[in-house]
Amino acid sequence: MKIPILDLKPQYTSLKMEINEAINRVLESGAFIMGPDVKLFEQEVATYLGIKHAIGVNSGTDALVIGLRALGIGPGDEVITTPFSFFATAESISNVGAKPIFVDIDPLTFNLDPTQIEANITPKTAAIMPVHLYGHPAAMTQISDIAQRHNLKIIEDCAQAFGAKYYGDPAEQPSGNNAIHGKAVGTIGHVGAFSFFPSKNLGAYGDGGLIVTDDDSVAEKVRMLRVHGALKKYHNEILGYNSRLDTLQAAILRVKLPYIDQWNQARQKVAQSYNEAFAELPDIVTPQITKGHVFHQYTIRVLNGKRDRLKQVLANQEIGSMIYYPVPQDKLPVYQGQYGSCEVSEQCAQEVLSLPIWPEVKFNTTRRVIQAIQNF
Repeated sequence: MKIPILDLKPQYTSLKMEINEAINRVLESGAFIMGPDVKLFEQEVATYLGIKHAIGVNSGTDALVIGLRALGIGPGDEVITTPFSFFATAESISNVGAKPIFVDIDPLTFNLDPTQIEANITPKTAAIMPVHLYGHPAAMTQISDIAQRHNLKIIEDCAQAFGAKYYGDPAEQPSGNNAIHGKAVGTIGHVGAFSFFPSKNLGAYGDGGLIVTDDDSVAEKVRMLRVHGALKKYHNEILGYNSRLDTLQAAILRVKLPYIDQWNQARQKVAQSYNEAFAELPDIVTPQITKGHVFHQYTIRVLNGKRDRLKQVLANQEIGSMIYYPVPQDKLPVYQGQYGSCEVSEQCAQEVLSLPIWPEVKFNTTRRVIQAIQNF
């Protein structure tokens, strides 16, 4: 039996009646653009995250672009971020006219290494964009402290981390920011950006995104930007976008939202079983399991040049796996020759391998994956 890296069918099957009722409600209402479900979802997700404003947009990428613009980031600015992420992270920075400044990662968390940030701050630095990669919260205590010292904005890329909470890293030193411990990612910085791409922990059945903030003025700017730069229809004040969360997707997300903690806990259990099984394998480095990690992906490092061979062995047994990401952002053709080396990021790109994980995955399925890797 073929094992995909992700199977969305069990989740739909379990919620089929509720999902279909939500879709039919929207179809019968005829309110397909900015219908009542959009506002209701925004209110419900704001309550869940513990944030004042939650504003639906067309995609996670738009959430980053509009979030940056709402913070006033643009031409001439620099934004510090990680090289080890999906291209939308750096692309959003470039698309608002700013320049991404890539700072290397921590090999244990795959996230931005906060100890290297300050050395890369210049008079042009306007913001830091940490990515909570694979669902593992970045080191927000240190990042927040740095941002405060240098008067920088923080925009959190939470595309892979809906429902994750930040409880700090044991290696972090105590600071005045202990109040952020236990907060949902996306609510710690000035702006949080989420994706509802179908594969995400909270996934729609098409594209969708969300911007969150506690700042009233930022929220007002976001609401303008998502509808062509107008607060009042046909009275466009700035150049904006056509970036509204679809009403059908909002209705589907409303059905799914109450289950997100249950699903994230299930992902953590799958990750724990993998970690226990791989603990004694000398060429495998397992991911950290921390309290707030929601494991959008379960990603191991395969050492000594064995990653690609292992991926092929799994494929031969019809077991899915993926490499997130084979090329760091700073080494993509679009930025070719513009940046120096981020050695840890480049090394991880040669070693990472993501394994099958979803909340409803069966024990027999993960056992097959485990046995295949142990045998290899």
